Amino acid sequence: MKGNTFSYWERTAFIDNTDAIIIGSGLVGLNAALHLKKQQPWLNVLVLERGFLPTGASTKNAGFACFGTVSEQLYYLKRSSEAEVLRMVDYKWRGLQRLRQNLGDKNIDYQQNGGYELFMNGEAETARQSIEQLTYFNNLLGKAIGSSDIYSVANAKIADFGFHKVSHMIYNRYEGQLHTGKMMRTLLNKAQSLGVIILNNCEIQKIENEGTGVSLLTSQGTFKTPKVILATNAFANQLFPELKVTPGRGQVLVTKAIPGLKLKGTYHFNEGYYYFRNIDGRVLFGGGRNIDFAAEQTWDFGHTEKVKNQLITYLKEVILPGQHFEVDYWWSGIMGFGEDISPIVKQVAPNVYCAVRCNGMGVAMGSLVGEEVAELVLKTGLQR
Repeated sequence: MKGNTFSYWERTAFIDNTDAIIIGSGLVGLNAALHLKKQQPWLNVLVLERGFLPTGASTKNAGFACFGTVSEQLYYLKRSSEAEVLRMVDYKWRGLQRLRQNLGDKNIDYQQNGGYELFMNGEAETARQSIEQLTYFNNLLGKAIGSSDIYSVANAKIADFGFHKVSHMIYNRYEGQLHTGKMMRTLLNKAQSLGVIILNNCEIQKIENEGTGVSLLTSQGTFKTPKVILATNAFANQLFPELKVTPGRGQVLVTKAIPGLKLKGTYHFNEGYYYFRNIDGRVLFGGGRNIDFAAEQTWDFGHTEKVKNQLITYLKEVILPGQHFEVDYWWSGIMGFGEDISPIVKQVAPNVYCAVRCNGMGVAMGSLVGEEVAELVLKTGLQR
């Protein structure tokens, strides 16, 4: 569609005279828009979203408000320094508090019921290594959380939850959960209430620099603006191939309601590659991309029989042994990963900035990542 197909009314009310355009209406993009408007309310901020709803992971994640299990922290410690592990936990924790502060616990159905890491029969050595490090991580992460009473052994609760083939559990009292849909609806409403315009079904095809500004060629026409923020996470290197962001698909199911369901809180196993929780008396269960990393490094939404079968098997044999269940929903989300555990927040081209690669922790990090990239833009002297 050519740019001149917009009417005068559309151009003057929606298209022209923007001070910044944000690509992507997920957690990061909308938080960037909010921060720009809070700092300089007179700015005209436009958000372009290629999907009907935010495409990627923001409306498709499992609703875990978490900062990492013990085995995940051990994994990060092998890849980076103690200081970096602490810095990232502090970042995620502050991000979660900012999310709650911005949107309100009631609006996002936030509950802090704690979280559990499960270790299966046959994982005794992994469990032992993790349990041996509880005091170390409680003391280290306590500097960020404000309490050293974070992780504890919870083997006594295995039977209470009705699990089978689980030999050890570690409890994290500071893990929470929320309603992903309510979170995004509240965030969208808040952005729009501040005057942020959000246009959907508008896919960016090309970004061209024009010296004093940027031209965006899209499926709906051409947009021109002084500054652009790229907040497309896993899809970032479709526009900037040099960005080191690898897509990772997460496949998720939700069962029909299960009478007398005993689950309360959030649950992880296999270094966080599998995760489940109770939502409205149903089991939400997702993960399994470690079965075939290559197949799940995709921008395509959908499912594979390998992962679907494994999720169903775990439901039958571990989570709901001997209980009847039916799957009501299947979906998938695309997350952005990289070798570095930190997100990428930087200028990628003249007048173009990015905030991407949340490494599967977008709920925890998205609020702060969005604010950081907005601050980068504001420092360039964005003003009327």
